[in-house]
Amino acid sequence: MPISALALVIIAALLHALWNVAAKKAGGNHHFVLLSAIGIVVFWAPVGVWAAWTELPRWGALEWGLVTASAVTHLVYFNVLLTGYRRSDLNVVYPVARGTGPLLSAALAWWLLAETPGPLGVAGVLAVCAGIWLIAGGPALWARAHDPAQRLRVRAGLAWGAATGVLIAGYTVIDGYAVKVLMVSPILVDYFGNLLRVPFMLPACWRDRSGFVQALHTQWKHALVMAVFSPLAYVLVLYAATMAPLSHVAPAREVSMLFAALIGGRWLGEADRGWRLAGAACMAGGVAALALG
Repeated sequence: MPISALALVIIAALLHALWNVAAKKAGGNHHFVLLSAIGIVVFWAPVGVWAAWTELPRWGALEWGLVTASAVTHLVYFNVLLTGYRRSDLNVVYPVARGTGPLLSAALAWWLLAETPGPLGVAGVLAVCAGIWLIAGGPALWARAHDPAQRLRVRAGLAWGAATGVLIAGYTVIDGYAVKVLMVSPILVDYFGNLLRVPFMLPACWRDRSGFVQALHTQWKHALVMAVFSPLAYVLVLYAATMAPLSHVAPAREVSMLFAALIGGRWLGEADRGWRLAGAACMAGGVAALALG
């Protein structure tokens, strides 16, 4: 992986961790998803219009189909992720999601995009995933499951986190194919994905207009953080995918788990610092292996 691609991935990881912590603190539902999507469409409109003006005329049915598929997959992803955050802890849902996602993404990239992994690349993927598990608490994650109430939260976190990981792999491969094979602008992949999510969300929010108004009053700051940082983080990842194999970029971006653990530990009062340090070292080695392999 070129150093330039790795730098983009690391910056994106920090931004990704910031908006995930904000989403966890918001405790939102589908109203928050719509609010964030509207914020993205409005805030990034100048960039989206500029990119559309230069590229949109050459789009055909395949490009529009992939962007629509990406929008739907992202929509389901955000709702599943927020449901997991409401039913379990950040340090269960987020690591499981970010660990499952890169494994599946790398496997699909190897299969669909004909990317051949070397031994160092495979070791890097596995090290990143092991580091994510350690940052989540390692064996302490299972120890917490002995308490009946906590066991239910851990099981819910594992289930919702795994479902989120499957969706992460789905949109990673869809968008990776769009930018690597069809040469679609990463800016348009993300912007139109958010734009197309709005009409999908409107009917449910229209039926509960009072709930949306309440979310607007109580969650607008968190939605603003997500509107600013989420597209920027993902566009940087997609640009990195144009410079390096997707099977390397997808696991490397999970260094966001390190930032989320550090930020979440301070803002959300979560512990297990020893396991997190071990996980950080494991992830650093994994990312280095991906960069070299």
